[in-house]
Amino acid sequence: KVGNFLRNTSLDELPQFFNVLKGEMSLVGPRPPIPYEVKHYKYWHLQRIFKAKPGITGLWQLYGRSVCTFDAMVRYDLQYVDQFTLWLDIKIIFKTFFVLVRQRGAL
Repeated sequence: KVGNFLRNTSLDELPQFFNVLKGEMSLVGPRPPIPYEVKHYKYWHLQRIFKAKPGITGLWQLYGRSVCTFDAMVRYDLQYVDQFTLWLDIKIIFKTFFVLVRQRGAL
């Protein structure tokens, strides 16, 4: 029950703030890749790794989360990288709060 609560409320993501404080991640950016997934990446998937520092939240968390395909997630990540602005980061952080409150798309 505790694990389900943590996942449903996305509180299981809190430890990633330590990675932000260490400079390994940013607040907004593509999700960090899972090493076993990278072996199966197509060439265009690799761009999400090399174009930006991984982040805790991003467009995928707002518009796709657990209901979109991997390719769609990568497209959201690349869209973010191509359209990056400080204002976009602020909007994503603000909207993420509301997604978390509604628990939309959490597994």
